[in-house]
Amino acid sequence: MLKERVITALLLLPVVLWCVFGGVASAFPLFASAIILAAAWEWTAMMRVSALLARLGFVGLVAAAMYGVKPQALSFDAAGVNALGPLMAGAALFWLVALVWVRRYPGDAQRWDRPFLMLLIGLLLLVPTWAGLVQLHGQSPWWLMYVLLLVWGADTGAYFAGRRFGKVKLAPSVSPAKTREGLYGGLVTTSIIMLVVAFNLQLAGLQFLLFAVVSATTVLASVLGDLFESMVKRRAGIKDSGKIFPGHGGALDRIDSITAAAPVFLAGWWLAGGF
Repeated sequence: MLKERVITALLLLPVVLWCVFGGVASAFPLFASAIILAAAWEWTAMMRVSALLARLGFVGLVAAAMYGVKPQALSFDAAGVNALGPLMAGAALFWLVALVWVRRYPGDAQRWDRPFLMLLIGLLLLVPTWAGLVQLHGQSPWWLMYVLLLVWGADTGAYFAGRRFGKVKLAPSVSPAKTREGLYGGLVTTSIIMLVVAFNLQLAGLQFLLFAVVSATTVLASVLGDLFESMVKRRAGIKDSGKIFPGHGGALDRIDSITAAAPVFLAGWWLAGGF
């Protein structure tokens, strides 16, 4: 398993870096589209939909919704962020509801585990994620990398702190391996990343405070995104969302944290008036 994970990561890394920094304008939006549509296909399995036409129909619905926000998402200036702001804020509000569901699982599972509601949740997960990633990349590839570094830093810090100090379970009914100590380790790691970037941007005063709050909220959202997908998989009786990435699982497994982090960060950017 470890060998497969390493090989897959080594093969994917050059592709991802070229899409992000290669200078071809359409490369990253197309790459993000492919990942999101693969995740949409996997979401239908988590909805426990087996009919081929129904699964393809949901993927088509996600693609149509992505196309619908395309003119706004590809406006790479303050106006583009402002146009997407309400969508991102709506997605951020959804994660407040998701937090309640995660905390109450499995008691409240019947509230959200309904076909039509799961369809809407899938749209709320995937479309704002695509729009947010494309908008961040359009602002600057480095802003996209910053959000990804927050996600990866939270995950890495949580892994090592959890292994060394982990005692108190964070959400035992959803993800028994996660601990509060791991969460704190992730927050420490990402705080260092945030401080380095804030220093480089020469942020000070209120702007620094807003940047710190938005960054910390993004980190907490990324943890919630991971927990939410784990909850839905557990409810569906699925270990991995798919097998598209050997050793890593499916597309949704790779972007679960990002589905919350990207919209929340961009919503914070919109509310703060930019950085």
